[in-house]
Amino acid sequence: MGGSISEDTMQSEKLKIIPLGGLGEFGMNCMAIRWKDDILVIDAGLMFPESELLGVDVVVPDLSYLIENKAHVRGIVLTHGHEDHIGGLPWMLQEIKVPVYGTEFTLAYVEGKLEEHHLLDETELIDIEPKRKFTIGPFIIEPIRVTHSLVDCVALAIETPVGVIIHTGDFKIDLSPPDGKPFDLHTFAEYGKRGVLALLQDSTNVERPGYTPSEWSVKPRLDEIVARAQKRIFFSCFSSSIYRIRIAFELARAHGRKVAIVGRSMNESTEVAQDFGYIDIPPGLVVQPGHMRDVPADELMVLISGTQGEPMSALSRAAVDSHKHARIDAGDTVVLSSRIIPGNEKAIFRVIDHLARRDAQVIYDDGSAGLIHVSGHGSQEELRLLINLVRPEYFIPVHGDYRYLRKHARVAQETGAIGSAIVIEDGDVLELDKTQARKNGKVTAGRVLIDSGSTIDVVEDLVIKDRRTLSEDGIVLAVVAINLRTGSVERQPEVIMRGFGGADIADAARQVMLKTLESLNAEEKSDYGVVKEKLRVDLKRFIQKATGRRPMILPVVMEI
Repeated sequence: MGGSISEDTMQSEKLKIIPLGGLGEFGMNCMAIRWKDDILVIDAGLMFPESELLGVDVVVPDLSYLIENKAHVRGIVLTHGHEDHIGGLPWMLQEIKVPVYGTEFTLAYVEGKLEEHHLLDETELIDIEPKRKFTIGPFIIEPIRVTHSLVDCVALAIETPVGVIIHTGDFKIDLSPPDGKPFDLHTFAEYGKRGVLALLQDSTNVERPGYTPSEWSVKPRLDEIVARAQKRIFFSCFSSSIYRIRIAFELARAHGRKVAIVGRSMNESTEVAQDFGYIDIPPGLVVQPGHMRDVPADELMVLISGTQGEPMSALSRAAVDSHKHARIDAGDTVVLSSRIIPGNEKAIFRVIDHLARRDAQVIYDDGSAGLIHVSGHGSQEELRLLINLVRPEYFIPVHGDYRYLRKHARVAQETGAIGSAIVIEDGDVLELDKTQARKNGKVTAGRVLIDSGSTIDVVEDLVIKDRRTLSEDGIVLAVVAINLRTGSVERQPEVIMRGFGGADIADAARQVMLKTLESLNAEEKSDYGVVKEKLRVDLKRFIQKATGRRPMILPVVMEI
């Protein structure tokens, strides 16, 4: 009898999969897996703001659900060290003190991040390795080696009381990566044979047919560029593209060039990669940026950060000749070995323009012959291959805008190798047991805008709206002095207009203010809230009619 009761209880218990970020946008990847009172978090990413989010530095997921349930959160497991998977950790760890699990290289990136936010001493960091299982609450987790544009990346196979779920993290299937640690197809196939309840798969490149080329495939074209260069070579890539940095060092050495490393992120990444043996730099190959001028131009390669045209990056400063070490001269070659992230086009092409003015030869990923950059995400054939190996009961696309998730679900269904595909978005609660999966309700999800100056401030949507108004329509300061005793206006009101051509209507605006003040009775004049609101409404109406603009109007009442 007892057996059947526990069986019934099991039937009523559901595994919950709750995405909090990354399903409905690219970036800020974060997902909660819940069984009863135990929550496991996979990744804690951020994303960089679109240009219309004025003055915002980073965007992180709304963590309300985790904060409300912080007593149940058992740990955060990271798939790899890219910002869109680890960048939100400082904000999460300020609210929820739990251990963070990641591979050795991923945790090296995390340490730097936590140190910056003074959280390193109070955070427990736990090393994980592919094929070595570990337990968090009711979950037994096996990291599986995957390949990506960064090193030491893993997928997660999670044994839960209702079955195994596999989260791929970011991946492409590279069977001959530069570090000699290929994608572990075998372990995925083993899980497929034993039976997988759900596969959560990276959707980033679902619109690309075919296969994504190996990291090695950029070497022939880069080799040709280095061989042909007459003067200095400035080589820029994402600082986390360890394979690409390694290839750059190998080519410099092969062509008899010294290497100077310029830019904080490039320096940090190279150091970490060296410490972990991913890059082998022979003595004497690297020169300090301060000594670059001592090396003949045709014997130097400069590794420089700033591939996305970031305004204060080393490459952007060098492009306008304001970097103290890196000077780009006529005839130098600049290689941008990275993709253009959507939204960054303007900034990148502005830098390329500056470089062209300096008469440098700029080589970037313009789709012409020869690869100088390859993606770190699997294309359609790799996605299909993995689905066919794992053959899950339920397929759940992750990472990307909604249209990508929808397309990915179709691609999975067409393979015929899955039970069913389910598209979920941030905040959806997907409940699973051994026999069924269904969406059941929503939790709070969304984004939190962070303005990180000297302190970390959360920026409300209202602030963004204000900033947008100021940038588009300007501001009007309406100053009026009122005698506290008599309620009379003591002197001519002042009108200050900025951000739109309002100078010619300043006198008329002053007349509008006087008229408004005259229309108020003594009682109204004694209530400054009423005075301000009346002034604001009348000025708004007048300015809109006169100029077609809707500036921000700030009435100031001074008591005399």
